[in-house]
Amino acid sequence: MEKKWYIINTVGGQEVKAKTSILEQVKLKNLENEFGDILIPSERVVEVSRGKKKEKDRTFFPGYIFIQMHLTETSWHVVKNTPKVGGFVGKGKPQAVPEDQVLKVTKQIQDGAKSVSVAVTFSVGESISIIDGPFNGFDAVVEEVSEDKMKLKVTVGIFGRPTSVELNFTQVKNLI
Repeated sequence: MEKKWYIINTVGGQEVKAKTSILEQVKLKNLENEFGDILIPSERVVEVSRGKKKEKDRTFFPGYIFIQMHLTETSWHVVKNTPKVGGFVGKGKPQAVPEDQVLKVTKQIQDGAKSVSVAVTFSVGESISIIDGPFNGFDAVVEEVSEDKMKLKVTVGIFGRPTSVELNFTQVKNLI
């Protein structure tokens, strides 16, 4: 029996719960042979907020997961009737995703796993507060953002004169 890839619509932000629910239903109904992998295309990102780094997964396609399965009436009903799942993408009968597109997505997932990207929450012209280092307690204005180095070039008012300083993302926080 040949398993093909399909895309399932899920409740937004509930992709992991939908995957878990599907796996539970498959096991409960003893249909492990009908199903293969279930993918939630995502990448690991570092978000810097209020001067603190936090790693989290960011989904490439929010509200969608990829499922490899042998499509039968029974397997279709298992997926369709699972909590957090809206249904299959496509009109009427679910449409299989071409293998080359699935390969692109899996490559994107693997590339995302190799490199952790940074979700920058700073922008040029924004006022920030310095929370670490010799300028701790000073407010500054962002002049440049270097995502790859995780650094900011900011202007700080020292003794009434604007001074340019380079800081790490973790040394500052937004003034919100």
